[in-house]
Amino acid sequence: MHKTSRFSRVVIWIVAIMTILPFLLALITSFKTQSELFQGVFTLPGSFHIANYLSAWREGHFEVYFLNSVLVVFPVIIISVLAGILSGFAFAFLRLPGKKLLGFLLSLGMVLPTEAFIIPLYHELHWMGLTNTYLALILPQVALSIPFSTLMVATAFQQVPKELIEAAVMDGAKRQKILWGILVPAIWPTLSTLSLLLFIWTWNEFLIPLILVNEEELRTLPIGMMFFQNKNTLNIPELMAGAMIAILPIVAIFLIFQRKFISGVTEGAVK
Repeated sequence: MHKTSRFSRVVIWIVAIMTILPFLLALITSFKTQSELFQGVFTLPGSFHIANYLSAWREGHFEVYFLNSVLVVFPVIIISVLAGILSGFAFAFLRLPGKKLLGFLLSLGMVLPTEAFIIPLYHELHWMGLTNTYLALILPQVALSIPFSTLMVATAFQQVPKELIEAAVMDGAKRQKILWGILVPAIWPTLSTLSLLLFIWTWNEFLIPLILVNEEELRTLPIGMMFFQNKNTLNIPELMAGAMIAILPIVAIFLIFQRKFISGVTEGAVK
């Protein structure tokens, strides 16, 4: 048993190092100069200067792309979480005609790849005059997020002790009070986890902004990074700095909320 535990730890460490090493190499390279780059991949830079970051931020127009990503991510998170709370409450507690069919359709919406509907989605939004707008970036991602949000919130609601809900009903509490005063605070770790997942998915979304937006003023970070890479293929340190600008916000958000994320993931299993 002891040998098995030690072997498992070794495997975990190997997998962790293999996962983190590419990110660390990219981060170290982003601080190097061109001459330091040719000294070796694993060599440390002489000084951790931010010239590459400033150059990438300025020449790659990352200030525009970063702001666009922020303007898209937060409306998607807010709308999707609110819609997930309302629809999740309905799925968990209300008698809905065709609930099983609706649940199947929501599950189908979770697994259906974006490539399957991106062309009709483009024609529909183009007919509505919404292409090359922020709504073209926000609305489709809200629609893609609601099925997962609904099922995740509904599952969390069903794990809340029924005694709390029954006591509130006996006290004459209305549905709004039960929902926002009892259920939502009870599943707060789940909502934090959901928000973090939506942030990561929306921040990294590539195909939707690539197809539905072709104006530089509306590009998000993944699309801006692609064009920056196409224009800057020789200065590898500056290219890595641009990649870090796109990646570091996700890493920072995850590190800040990792405890809530883990508690939200394990909450259902514990209960």
